[in-house]
Amino acid sequence: MPVISFASSKGGAGKTTSAIVLATELAQGTNVALIDADPAGRLTRWSKLASIPAGIEVIPSGGERAIQDEIASARSRATFVLIDLEGSASRLTSFAVSESDLVIVPAGDEQQDADEAVETLAQIAMEGRARRRAIPAAVLFARTNAAVKSKLEKHINSELRGATRVFETELHRRTAFSSLHNAGGGLRQLDPKEVNGIDKAIANAQALAAEVIDILEETRHAAVA
Repeated sequence: MPVISFASSKGGAGKTTSAIVLATELAQGTNVALIDADPAGRLTRWSKLASIPAGIEVIPSGGERAIQDEIASARSRATFVLIDLEGSASRLTSFAVSESDLVIVPAGDEQQDADEAVETLAQIAMEGRARRRAIPAAVLFARTNAAVKSKLEKHINSELRGATRVFETELHRRTAFSSLHNAGGGLRQLDPKEVNGIDKAIANAQALAAEVIDILEETRHAAVA
């Protein structure tokens, strides 16, 4: 079963939010294991705010000595395994990345985020060389403006897209996404009287999930070929 890691050497890039959004959307049709491998424990905190959607299991990681066993165990019972990694290079991150079928690198439309995304991709490539296999990875623009981008944001976005693989889908800066950290649960459990733009956020999440599945299929066919 596919293992998808969320990695970034920069804190606050949107890893946890992206993991929650993808997991809750995938769980609409199958079961998902979410491994919280970030010492900050934001996934675990989210899971305790409200009832998590059916089909999702949240697993607090026991650390670098346990992560590979946790992944193997989760793969045996879940269709998708998602891992929220800490915002720094570590042995735990290395172990998780080496087990991944796809590594998603969230980044914003800021130069520092773009630089950190390139650095994270370089670390993933090094891990792949050490393991003698290419580890699929792609940048996910998160926390971006849904409407008009500034000239600088457009430039950074375009430059990164020209340099590496980037998701066509962007997770925009939406109240519904940030509300998940306060209310818990998934997008469909949010109260439309309290949170604006839930429908647009769900459409955004659906597009991300569809693109992730397409990339996984693409890489699987490439590996067979």
